[in-house]
Amino acid sequence: MINKVILIGFLGSNPEINYTSSSLAIARFSVATSETWKDKSSGKKKEKTEWHRIVAFGRLAEICGDYLTKGSQVYIEGRLQTSSWEKDGVTRYSTDIIANEMKMLGGGAGRQERSGHSRNINVFEADDNQNINNDDDQNINDIDEQGINDDDEQGINDIDDIPF
Repeated sequence: MINKVILIGFLGSNPEINYTSSSLAIARFSVATSETWKDKSSGKKKEKTEWHRIVAFGRLAEICGDYLTKGSQVYIEGRLQTSSWEKDGVTRYSTDIIANEMKMLGGGAGRQERSGHSRNINVFEADDNQNINNDDDQNINDIDEQGINDDDEQGINDIDDIPF
């Protein structure tokens, strides 16, 4: 069986970094992907944006927190994981992408100010020719103390939340 997700999109907000009691870093952020097409009946250009919840662990989470900012273009590779919990007698579900690889693409809003670097960083690790991997095989269900499985929606409530 294969459970693999590959996305290229823009961050909707700066990553939120939390730590477990054992000092494991957890980064949470949203990535927007868009598709455009021409409506056959009206001839007008249409666009649809999808928002994806991303979770990274360990060193990858720390790098995301240090270098990614709202508006940054990013490549994410990982797997889908759906979690469920009950609140007020109602079962709720959340599907996240557990990232195991991240590449920073293009210029991103605020990257220079946050990281102190003005050059484009495509891949970040000790060896510039390798990808950032997160092989700790973390399970989001094991990290309930950080509130990952809460029912807060990461919806768009303000025009400033749209990264492009």
